[in-house]
Amino acid sequence: MTTRRTLLAAGLAAPALLPAGSLAQSAWPERPVRVIVPWPPGGSTDVLCRIVCERLQQITGQPFAIENRPGAGGNIGADAIAKSAPDGYTMGPLTLGVWAISQFLFTRMPFDVDREMQPISMHWELPNVMVVSSQHTPARTVAEFIAFAKARRQGVSYGSPGVGTTAQLCGALFCDRQGIDGVHVPFRGAAQIAPAMLAGDLTFAIDNLASYVPIVQEGRMRALAVTSAERHPALPDVPTMAEAGIPNFVVTSWCAFGMPAGVPAPIVARASQLMQQIAAEPAMQERFLRTGAHARGSSPEVVWERARRERPLWQEMVRISGARLD
Repeated sequence: MTTRRTLLAAGLAAPALLPAGSLAQSAWPERPVRVIVPWPPGGSTDVLCRIVCERLQQITGQPFAIENRPGAGGNIGADAIAKSAPDGYTMGPLTLGVWAISQFLFTRMPFDVDREMQPISMHWELPNVMVVSSQHTPARTVAEFIAFAKARRQGVSYGSPGVGTTAQLCGALFCDRQGIDGVHVPFRGAAQIAPAMLAGDLTFAIDNLASYVPIVQEGRMRALAVTSAERHPALPDVPTMAEAGIPNFVVTSWCAFGMPAGVPAPIVARASQLMQQIAAEPAMQERFLRTGAHARGSSPEVVWERARRERPLWQEMVRISGARLD
């Protein structure tokens, strides 16, 4: 059935390619914007969203009101965005899971991301880091860790903030490719993973870098490699997985702002232009780096291209891990 929403969506083929004059046709926002964050307050997605919304409010003079709607791996908040009116006044930060992973973790999704969501711009990107306890694990390189793990009759354990997270999927992929007997241990977050590892109850984790930088800098944990294509400024002496001898292991967590499908093209273009402008500001880049993340801005098309390019890898990682969230 052809609906007003699908007709509007058909006009969004390439908002980034609109002529410059088209941007001026949208005075967005002309009233407060509702920003749904699909994660609890205080987490990295929430904090980085608030930083950007503070700047959006400064530039536009309109309030950007944060509403936290956590649950179901981000699907509850994302569904609220997808089902909202396509008028440009509901938006939110949607992580990699929404764009590229959840469809493989759930038998049934409450929304179709390809048909019901409109990306605005990339928001942030953050690599995972492979960490071990300095006291309980002698390995100082990834190669040494592989040898150490294979020599353990009882195998090794790896922690993550929960089933289906990039930390679980990275750990499962690493163990599978290296022929390591690894057991996944889910926790509620890095605040529980770190003490377990420091106590010797957990062997390693490949988790979001931001949570582990202080402990690594203190010397209580050892960072063996980062999963980005390049080294991270927060840990400049830590090699990438490729440098550590593990090819084809470039995996980063990322987030992109989205609106419901059907938002008029000039509004999408205006919102994207503002997001790209903010991400390019040196002060904003510095604020993001202090959290361990890189500020990112892009056209909507870049978000779609990246999500669709990465889906086969994440589908394979979900298969290897056996993760399900039904």
